Amino acid sequence: MKRSFIAKIATAAATALLAVGLLAGCMGTAPAVNTEQQANRAYMSQVNQIMDEVTVQLDEFVEAVSSGDVVAMRTQADSASQALAKMSALEAPEALKDIQQSYVDGTGKLQDALEQYVALYAETESASFDSTTFNERLGKIQDLYNEGIAALQKGDEDAAAL
Repeated sequence: MKRSFIAKIATAAATALLAVGLLAGCMGTAPAVNTEQQANRAYMSQVNQIMDEVTVQLDEFVEAVSSGDVVAMRTQADSASQALAKMSALEAPEALKDIQQSYVDGTGKLQDALEQYVALYAETESASFDSTTFNERLGKIQDLYNEGIAALQKGDEDAAAL
């Protein structure tokens, strides 16, 4: 009777160890998946914060444009450019590297468009301004801006598809 009792205890202990091992194995993969999801969410949260900041700066830029104040335009364009540059500094998780590239491409084009717009507007106030090319140059700046917005939208669409 003692042997069968010891055998039952040994079997129960082995079963318990096996169950603990299986449970530990399951727990070992869950945090890895969870950590990856957390990294993706943290990255997208940072992207959203940057874009919120950019939106505020661009709104202030538009106000400066509507008032015709070149100094304020330059200041707001610089502030928006600094906010846009934060996108390049983000470290994207491996699963979001392509999305990060879309965001970096888009923000780079927006920065270039802002710089070109301020330069063009500043030229309009100079005596040597050539008004015959104004519309053409403004159209190119608008195209660059639109390309930047399209790249940002592509990043958002790709992120939403995940």
